[in-house]
Amino acid sequence: MGVNLKQETVMKVNLVSKKLIKPCKPTPSHLRTYKISLRDEVNPSMHVFRILFYPSTSLEESLSQVLPLFYPLVGRYYKDKHYVDCNDEGAEFSIAKVDCKLHQLSGPKVKPEQLNLLLPLEIGAADELTDPMLAVQINKFQCGGLGIGICSSHRIFDSCSQAIFLKAWSNVAIDGGLVICPDFDSPTYFSPQNLDPIQYGVSRTRDTSILTKRFVFDKNAIYMLRERLSLEWKTERPPSMVVVVSAVLTQAILRSDKKKHDAQGYHPAIKDCERILSDREFGRKVLIDSEFKAAQKSDSLDTKATWISDWSKFEEYELDFGYGKPIWAGLADVPLQDFIILMNTKDSDGNEAWVSMHESDMPYLEQDEDLRILTTQLAG
Repeated sequence: MGVNLKQETVMKVNLVSKKLIKPCKPTPSHLRTYKISLRDEVNPSMHVFRILFYPSTSLEESLSQVLPLFYPLVGRYYKDKHYVDCNDEGAEFSIAKVDCKLHQLSGPKVKPEQLNLLLPLEIGAADELTDPMLAVQINKFQCGGLGIGICSSHRIFDSCSQAIFLKAWSNVAIDGGLVICPDFDSPTYFSPQNLDPIQYGVSRTRDTSILTKRFVFDKNAIYMLRERLSLEWKTERPPSMVVVVSAVLTQAILRSDKKKHDAQGYHPAIKDCERILSDREFGRKVLIDSEFKAAQKSDSLDTKATWISDWSKFEEYELDFGYGKPIWAGLADVPLQDFIILMNTKDSDGNEAWVSMHESDMPYLEQDEDLRILTTQLAG
């Protein structure tokens, strides 16, 4: 596998080994079948993923030690029955060599699709019986640095639960810290209904017509936006970083969509967006019923839905596997159209927005004047 990082540099990722890591002790028989919850049933058929970059590490033993606490991750999913057979088949663990240096990947010239080479699996549809629930790829760079690519099934993990798993794994790796014992009890609160997953248009192979770009809002831009929107919305406290970044991106998308179609019918949508943001209704909009209906409407030709996922509270930069904290936590090319993931920068006072759009829409967003002023546009 090879892609151009710069005109004079080619990155190749060569797989050295691949194995299944078993838990250090078997899953108890009464936990053998894990029936997934309604919330997990309707999730898209894909992997939740991250890539963590470290200056230099062996992680197999600590992974084996933490797996008994997260026992569904070593099973296999039966999609026709909506449950995980917790049979201890194992998590997939791969080691790969990368023939470039770490700093070449964490710089502004790197495109998200290049980072997909550092993941153990394609991000797309992942509900087959042969698909591991968890896969890890340790990428070793020429400089001795590491990139840990992780993929976990969206049937049992979302981004928050994956972050909890990574924290538990890192605690075991450094032989200290709090022992995290998760409860897989979401089916108790979201009773299974054997629903088919919502169709988000995710396939097993990457759709090259969907592009992902990274927009970085630094602390100065965040401060200015919070002050400006606080005055506009007449709030006593400045809105959060996530709210202001979401507002800016949403309005930029609406402007670019209007420009592309040369239409006049987008003002009510912009007004509604401003009302939702200023009324701080984000938290009230995440009910399953609302998400389900929004996904259904997004399939219609006259509706454009943009999904925003906030990953800014998951503390990736605190994950220490015994070799220091990561110098960068990144994503890759996300195969979901009109999808935005928000992550903190390393210093936590800025925000990285990973925006995925159709290739015909992305140029209009990149040319949005306000967005260009407020952000550093990377990976493109």
